[in-house]
Amino acid sequence: MTAKGEVKRRYFGTDGIRGRANTRPMTAEVALRVGLAAGRFFMSADDRRHLVVIGKDTRLSGYMIEPALVAGFASVGMDVRTFGPIPTPGVAMMTRSMRADLGVMISASHNDYADNGIKLFGPDGYKLSDEIESRIEAMMDRDLAEDLAAPDRLGRVKRIDDAQARYVEIAKKAFPKRLSLKGLRVAVDCANGAAYKVAPTTLYELGAEVFTVGVQPNGMNINQECGSTHPQKLIEAVRTYRADIGIALDGDADRLIVVDEKGQIVDGDQIMALIALDWAAHGLLAGGGVVATVMSNLGLERRLQAEGLTLERTKVGDRYVMERMREGGFNLGGEQSGHLILHDHATTGDGLMAALQVLAVLVDSGRPMSELARQFDPVPQRLENVRFTTGSPLDSAKVTAAIAEGERALAGSGRVLVRPSGTEKLIRVMAEGDDAALVKRVVSEIAEAVRTAG
Repeated sequence: MTAKGEVKRRYFGTDGIRGRANTRPMTAEVALRVGLAAGRFFMSADDRRHLVVIGKDTRLSGYMIEPALVAGFASVGMDVRTFGPIPTPGVAMMTRSMRADLGVMISASHNDYADNGIKLFGPDGYKLSDEIESRIEAMMDRDLAEDLAAPDRLGRVKRIDDAQARYVEIAKKAFPKRLSLKGLRVAVDCANGAAYKVAPTTLYELGAEVFTVGVQPNGMNINQECGSTHPQKLIEAVRTYRADIGIALDGDADRLIVVDEKGQIVDGDQIMALIALDWAAHGLLAGGGVVATVMSNLGLERRLQAEGLTLERTKVGDRYVMERMREGGFNLGGEQSGHLILHDHATTGDGLMAALQVLAVLVDSGRPMSELARQFDPVPQRLENVRFTTGSPLDSAKVTAAIAEGERALAGSGRVLVRPSGTEKLIRVMAEGDDAALVKRVVSEIAEAVRTAG
């Protein structure tokens, strides 16, 4: 399977706008234009006050991006409510619960502190479609002076001090009332990010004995050797404190990786299988299966099929997973990287809520996490990222031929996926199949073709 990419947009990528802080497109000027354009787009013609809510993670550059967004929104007449540090799913939830016209999350997710990003949510709490993002992007590049509000119609700005407490209460409702975490030892790594307060608080209030990692943000240590992309500190904490389970979130807490009591990592595919099979057994799984992306392991698909369930695949990005879930009536979906969407509880990926589902299975089953962790045998999978500086490597005849040969070699026993990154100048080359040596050779040959394309 190949993906040559879509029409390149100037600002928006696979998950909002993202880039290095103070470098275009992640500058105060662009943020101001986002506020102007998105605010104007979501303001109706009626005379009522319009509202936007804004959350952020703990990056230093949030102090630059947030005021620029606020200025943009207020200048077109939108009232603004700021939350401070809060998980991305919290912004999505409160966009809807506060009847806001728009929600904004300032975060670069699992990237290091030098990057930042802007994610937008519609009034229904869902991420915006490609079409709406494109329309906002077009507005950003035009003269918006005529859209500025009169002095008496400028927006008003307030801080919502109890935003984190509101999210904690919403998250707790996702855990079955008949169960308790009392007696469970839980290590949680908050990546020095948006969930550094809400995740430990939620787990504690549900009864767990909580041991924390990554809960001392300083603006520059978000995701720094911690969190879901760097689980070693969590593994050490699980072993040191003899925890029953370890939970790792990323910078904006929409991603989850689990560590069992032996220190073994459990990825998003295994977590999806665990929740899906448990929900199916209890009659809670809607749609007859799960929605995942093209990156999810073939082993997950085979495991679900063995239980009479389907796995539907989308392109990479949890908003595309969510779109397919809504279309097909599914209530569970996600990505191998740990974005898990529980549509009964949330409108976007939520690492903490997904962790609560895993904890529910752990408590209900009475089995150790190590016995629950391996729901299927993963098919050998290999991913190589190839950086490029100019041109479009996927348009090269040499690369096309290498991909075709790889697909021929794996036909019937695996698959090939080659796609451009949505946020960096990278070509991601992935293959999987029952023959690990063959998979390695296919990836190496395609990656080499990409590197030498010119």
